[in-house]
Amino acid sequence: MKKVIFTIAVIGIVAVSCVKEQSPENDDLNSQEVQVDMSDFYVYTDEIETGDQTAKGNSGRECHSMKVLNEKLRANPGLEKKMYDIEFNIRKFIASKKPDGVGNGNGNGNGGGGEEPEPPVDDNLGTITIPVIVHVLYNSAAENISDQQINSQIAVLNADFNASNNDINQVPSLFAPNVGDVDIQFTVDRVIRKSTTRTSFGTNDAIKFNSQGGSDVVTPDTHLNMWIGDIGGGILGYAQFPGGSTATDGVVVGTAFFGTSGTATAPFDGGRTMTHEVGHWLNLRHIWGDGRCNRDDFVSDTPRSDRPNYGCPSFPTTHCRTTDMTMNYMDYVNDDCMYMFTNGQTERMRALFAPGGARDTF
Repeated sequence: MKKVIFTIAVIGIVAVSCVKEQSPENDDLNSQEVQVDMSDFYVYTDEIETGDQTAKGNSGRECHSMKVLNEKLRANPGLEKKMYDIEFNIRKFIASKKPDGVGNGNGNGNGGGGEEPEPPVDDNLGTITIPVIVHVLYNSAAENISDQQINSQIAVLNADFNASNNDINQVPSLFAPNVGDVDIQFTVDRVIRKSTTRTSFGTNDAIKFNSQGGSDVVTPDTHLNMWIGDIGGGILGYAQFPGGSTATDGVVVGTAFFGTSGTATAPFDGGRTMTHEVGHWLNLRHIWGDGRCNRDDFVSDTPRSDRPNYGCPSFPTTHCRTTDMTMNYMDYVNDDCMYMFTNGQTERMRALFAPGGARDTF
C-alpha cells in the first residue's frame, strides 16, 4: 500500500513539473519569459543633428512632428514616462508573437542585403478599421476643399497602408522582401468645415481649438481626427504621438499638401504627407531616427542612416555603411518617390491596437 501511495505521489510531482515547464509557452503578453530591451529608447531630439539641411533646397519636406513632440515633453513632465510605457508594451507584444530568437524589434537589423528578412508576425488582430473626422479650416473659398479632394486622400491612405499602391512594384529587389501590409482601412465618418480669419495656424495646436478655447477633437478614443488648414512656414504637417493629450490627438496637414487634387501642390500632391503623419500618429519615427548613425527608429528591418533624403534620390543612396530606404514613407522624399512601409513598421503600428495598447479602443 505504501508503495502504491509513493508511486502516485511521484506521478503527481512529475505532472506538476510538466505543467510548470509548459506554462510559459502558453502564457500571453503578461508572461515573464518575454524579454524586452529598452536600452536604445529615447524621446528628445533637440540636440540631434539631421545631416546637411542645405540639401533639401527650397522644396524640401518639412514635418514638425518631432519638434512638436519636444515641446510637449517639456510642457508635460509625465509624457516621457507614458511614452516609455507605450514603447515597452509594443516591444513586449511583438516579442510575444515571434518565435524564440527571431528579431528584437529594436532596430538592430540592416534593412536587407545581409540577413534573411523577418516575416511579419500573425497578431490575430485582423483588419483594423479607423473612422476619420476631417476638420477643414478655410480662410478662402479655395481652402474649403471639396469632398472629392478629401476622398482622394482617404484612397491614398488605404492604398499605402495595404501595400496596394500603384508604385509598390518600384521597390528595389534589396527591399522587396521587407514590404509590409499594415491591413488598416480608413473611412470618412464626418467632415466639419469652419471658416476662419486666420491665414496660418503654426504648430502650437491652435488649429484644433475653437474661439472659446475648447478643443474641437471628436471622440479621439475611436476616431482619427485630421485638421486641414494653412500651417505656414513651409511646414507640410505634424502629428501627435500616442500618449499625448486626447484634447489634441490627431494629425495636421497643410491645405496645399492634402490629397491628390484641388489645392494639392507638386511635388507633394500625392497624398503622402498624410501617410507620413499618420505613421507618426501610429508611433513610427523618421526612418533615420532623427540622429547620427547611433540613433535608430526602433525598427529592425529599416537601415540605419544619419539624415533625411530629399527630392527623388538615385538608388542606391548610402549612409552609415548601409543603403538608405529612401522610398520609405517615413523619409522626406517627394510624394512620387515614397511608396512602402516595412514588416517591422507594420508590427509597431498594429501593436498599438492589441489589448492594452495605446489605441486599443479602436
